[in-house]
Amino acid sequence: MIKRGLLVVLALVLVLAAAVLVNTFVLKTSRQIEVPPLAPLAVDQAAAAESLSQAIRARTVSSQTDAQASADQFAALQAHLLARYPRVHATLQREVVGGHSLLYTWAGSDRSAKGIGLMAHQDVVPIAPGTEAQWKVDPFAGVRKDGFVWGRGAWDDKANLIAQMEAVEMLLASGFQPRRSIYLIFGADEEVGGLRGAAAIAALFAQRQVQLDFVVDEGLLITEGVMPGLKVPAALIGIAEKGYLSVVMKVPATPGHSSMPPPPGTSAIAMMSAALKRLDDNQLPAAIAGVAREMFETVAPEMGGFSRVALSNLWLFGPVVKKQLEAGASTNAMLRTTTALTMVHAGNKDNVLPGQAEATVNFRILPGDTKATVMDHVKRAAGNERFELSALPGASEPSKVTPTASESYQLINRTVRELFPGTIVAPGLMVAATDSRHFEKVADHIYKFSPVRAKPEDLPRFHGTDERIAETNLVELIRFYHRLVQQGAK
Repeated sequence: MIKRGLLVVLALVLVLAAAVLVNTFVLKTSRQIEVPPLAPLAVDQAAAAESLSQAIRARTVSSQTDAQASADQFAALQAHLLARYPRVHATLQREVVGGHSLLYTWAGSDRSAKGIGLMAHQDVVPIAPGTEAQWKVDPFAGVRKDGFVWGRGAWDDKANLIAQMEAVEMLLASGFQPRRSIYLIFGADEEVGGLRGAAAIAALFAQRQVQLDFVVDEGLLITEGVMPGLKVPAALIGIAEKGYLSVVMKVPATPGHSSMPPPPGTSAIAMMSAALKRLDDNQLPAAIAGVAREMFETVAPEMGGFSRVALSNLWLFGPVVKKQLEAGASTNAMLRTTTALTMVHAGNKDNVLPGQAEATVNFRILPGDTKATVMDHVKRAAGNERFELSALPGASEPSKVTPTASESYQLINRTVRELFPGTIVAPGLMVAATDSRHFEKVADHIYKFSPVRAKPEDLPRFHGTDERIAETNLVELIRFYHRLVQQGAK
């Protein structure tokens, strides 16, 4: 009887092992499309790099409250664009929207066809106070050094802006005439929400009944060495974007002298601390689902070792993989609506009990969750009717998910495979906010992707110190937009 039981167990183990092996090496074939590499387009690297350098020298730091902040710097940047790209300004219609944002329209020969939007933003974040001396170069000098263009905006997002202008200038010089209209959309307040720029331009499209087939905005990158088990570069095309919600929590209490404190847990600071700890300890649930699952299933056949086995058999290894992904900040953000405690204020004197405590908690909302479900989650964590909850302006729902079967996704997929041989392409989730979220009603498909190359050591440069982009990578960006427009608008 025991022997028979062992044989049954052994048989089950063998069946399970066989299923894992078949699923890993037979059923999970590569999803990568095969295209011949494209001959490199001739690009004047030095001239393009110098153009980006000049763009960086304009200190276009945006402000949420002052629409005229850095007005002279935006004017300087736009004067540079006017001088550097004469064909663009002679052929495309140029409009200024919301103070400093730009909309260029290259009218297509078929006015009934849906257009294409290329997006970038002119504004940049400031240098974090106290970190100026940590930069190897002046962050606004536009230094070209060691094969890189250095400075604030080199990566986010003036490289895309300059690359798009360079590509269109080259297409015009070659006599290219698009069948579909091309729109260049350059917001001036993306870093502070995009309401004056991208949102206003999207509203203008709606008013004019302009419907786009797709838009491409900044977003995910070509990463190398970021995914364990993947030895080749991976271009992750953002097909969705997380929503954004900052909740302000306020709780009142009786002020008084610190020599006579109230019972434990009843002061404003104690109540707020307890609520924040509950929020931090009880994160919204994580799951390998939706965009994240499609990404891993696309990448799995290209991996080696146990990574390929595990990701090819999530039905078996899902809990183990999820636990590992939750341990990393970037991978955890793909699996759940994240909770970040960002601001706390209470009290103004060391011997006075404050009459109120206030905190702000930022949530990046996964597709499938909503602002309403997150607010309900906060109410449960507060657990006290004395709490007053409100949402800060600029909140947005998660974006719709663009299907990877769409023609426009396959166009981007093919373009990357043509220009970056050996690079795999997979869908991904954009965890930060971009201007493209304002175009949901006027664009059928939205992509968050820049062909910027990044290794693990490069990621801290984003909004950080020593931001830079390789001049050779800038050339690759120009070739990408040139090919995308050439093939997508013909």
